[in-house]
Amino acid sequence: MNARLARAASSLAVIAVLLAAWELAVGYGLLKAYQFPPPSKIARGFVELSLTGFPTGVSLWTHTGVTIWRVLQGYVAAILLAVPLGLLIGALPVLDKLSAPLIVFCRSVATLSLLPLVIVWFGAGELTKVVLIGYGCFWTMLSNVIAGVRYVDPVLVRAARSCGLQGPELYREIVLPAALPRIFAGARMALGVGFMVIVGAEMIGTIQGLGALIMEARTFYRSEITIVGMLVIGLLGFLISSGLAGLERLLMPWAGNLDQVRR
Repeated sequence: MNARLARAASSLAVIAVLLAAWELAVGYGLLKAYQFPPPSKIARGFVELSLTGFPTGVSLWTHTGVTIWRVLQGYVAAILLAVPLGLLIGALPVLDKLSAPLIVFCRSVATLSLLPLVIVWFGAGELTKVVLIGYGCFWTMLSNVIAGVRYVDPVLVRAARSCGLQGPELYREIVLPAALPRIFAGARMALGVGFMVIVGAEMIGTIQGLGALIMEARTFYRSEITIVGMLVIGLLGFLISSGLAGLERLLMPWAGNLDQVRR
């Protein structure tokens, strides 16, 4: 515990020194304030967003809530589709070989490059944003689920079969637990993709959401507002990813023990 507190204190001290250096650099003219707004100006921007909103009447909390809801819709839909499909493809080598080229191709297509096409299909409303997030998250998640099943240690499978486990029971008791680490890794990667996509998706057809906030701030040359939006997106991603890591430790306590053994 003392070591953790020491590391946290050291990290906070480094951050404080960097922020102070940043503030002084702007104050002495070494950095231009409109390009690198000082921490004090960013703090004032945060207060303005919280109380008045930007654009006027749309607070930071409204932007944040809208973004979280959009990301969660696309992310959860992608998880619900990708996990069972990935488990099926990973369990059937023939299906894996047939689908591999399509998965690689779709995963390689930049999600935001589909924006004009998705707008034609679904319009510029909420569904377009959710579809884009779901598309980006789906292929990342699917690839990791398939890999998790495909790379299960065959020794475990043979040992389980020698003990009489077969069919769905073998899959439930051996394959799925062994694949969980890769599945959770895929869930965290997909979450990062979702937050990257939402920034671009919210720049079209809306003034609500953190991506829209960043776009509006850019239009009015409010770089401190842009930075606040970026910081909130990063914080949201960090908190949700930390929650997934905690769930992973809860469901797979042995994984943490293995990491300690390796060290």
